[in-house]
Amino acid sequence: MPRILLADCDAMFCAVARLEDPEFAGKAALLIVGGRKESRGVVLSASYEARVYGVRSGMPIARAARLCPGAVFVPVPRHACGRKSREVRAVLEEWAPVVEQASIDEFYLGLAGTEALYRHEPLQATAHRIRADVLERTGLPVSFGGGSNRLVAKLAVERAKPRAETGGDGVFVVPAGAEARFVAELDLAALPGVGPRLADTLRKLGLVHVRDALGLDREELQRVVGARTGAWFYDRIRGIAGERVVSDAPAKSVSRENTFGEDLVENDAIEAELVRLTTRVCSDLRRAGLRARTVSLKLRDFDFRTRGASRTLPHPVSTDRAVLPVARELLARLRAQRRVPVRLLGVAFTQLGAGPDRQLGFFAAESPVESDRDRRVAETVDRIEQRFGSGSIKPGRLLGERGGG
Repeated sequence: MPRILLADCDAMFCAVARLEDPEFAGKAALLIVGGRKESRGVVLSASYEARVYGVRSGMPIARAARLCPGAVFVPVPRHACGRKSREVRAVLEEWAPVVEQASIDEFYLGLAGTEALYRHEPLQATAHRIRADVLERTGLPVSFGGGSNRLVAKLAVERAKPRAETGGDGVFVVPAGAEARFVAELDLAALPGVGPRLADTLRKLGLVHVRDALGLDREELQRVVGARTGAWFYDRIRGIAGERVVSDAPAKSVSRENTFGEDLVENDAIEAELVRLTTRVCSDLRRAGLRARTVSLKLRDFDFRTRGASRTLPHPVSTDRAVLPVARELLARLRAQRRVPVRLLGVAFTQLGAGPDRQLGFFAAESPVESDRDRRVAETVDRIEQRFGSGSIKPGRLLGERGGG
């Protein structure tokens, strides 16, 4: 029987901010991470005490300040968060033979075959011991959800978190055989993969709780939401999922985005930010030893309307020279649809794979838009920036312009 734990760092960005600045953020019960109180960014994380006021991730800082005026607002401690994430993973790898990082603050642990190693103690007892070890060695509180599959572990960790509404103590494990009963207690919208659109479709049919949908057979669900989604949904509401925990699962995306201090109106200013952002995310991609086929662009307009466009290339790329023409094309497409002031710009890469040094067949063909010379130039720039700091070399398009995030 699979034994899976999901380790979820509790309000990680807040916890790291407190560790980094114990005399300021560390003393604030009402803490919001994302930017200064007067900034135009969005909330990345909020302490559990601040969430009581209605503050949520993704909310504009200005709105969070109105809901919780007594809160302390701090920027995102990005470098410290990355360092702490690596520290947490290092501890978890001492306990589990398989660790898969799902995000900067979530890790799946595959513990199948460790029963004898841990003297056949209940999985819940093992989770409590791992939790105590992580807290002692990293200073970060981590909650653990457990069960026989990833879906159940993901749902269980929400019950584990030490919040007033859950009463959790940091660990919650669903016993083998109790998966269906556990999932039946939940709302459909709480299931991973049930987005707002599907939840709205189900709500219109009177299906709000998992138990509401259990009376429908597989064919009925397929008629309602489509063949593929219906079959997937039929298993999900019964706590059935077959995904394994895979060590060192590859990253699914590499991205960066920037919320501007003032809305950008002129095309030249927007394009300059596009060049700056694309240059940085290409550097991130190469640093990770990856190349990508799909380039995506995100715009958030002055009225918070978010729009996106993407293009998939015939061959994977990783250099500015290859990506910038695509990014500019996507920007022109979005601006042609709606030419209004821009609040946020984001660039993302998906369909990732290893760089050419790994000799994967997927990358065997030379890209018609990215030559060996392009890659050598990019690698030279990376080495210079590693020595002299990020931004020490800028594209000619940015020379003489004000720096940005």
